[in-house]
Amino acid sequence: MPSDGKGRMSASRPLVAVVDDDESVRESLPDLLIELGYRPAVFSSAESFLASDGMDNAECLLLDVAMPGMTGPELLQELAGLGRAIPVIFITAQRGDTVRQDLIGLGAIDCLFKPFGDTELKSALSLAFR
Repeated sequence: MPSDGKGRMSASRPLVAVVDDDESVRESLPDLLIELGYRPAVFSSAESFLASDGMDNAECLLLDVAMPGMTGPELLQELAGLGRAIPVIFITAQRGDTVRQDLIGLGAIDCLFKPFGDTELKSALSLAFR
């Protein structure tokens, strides 16, 4: 849990779950999320996210599209089937003319293409939490 700057842990920050099989993403995104005022929780797979309390506590999901096992879009469908409406921001290295529109059509708030900057992430998170 992040510190409030005075050595105390802050649970009042919104919890953003990062689900990505890429270790470099799992290592870099939490620091940026803390800087932006969020509490990160990191998962290496959709399955590990579903097996955790993150599913019940996450207020937003930064979700990789292509992962071994259950993909990001499959996790989004699973959450919908479970009645969990968590705002989802997809993150992907896949580029194409319709990738972003297709993912938003599935119910995502936004889609960021790797590598993305903090301004893009901040903007997407603002959409998710408005």
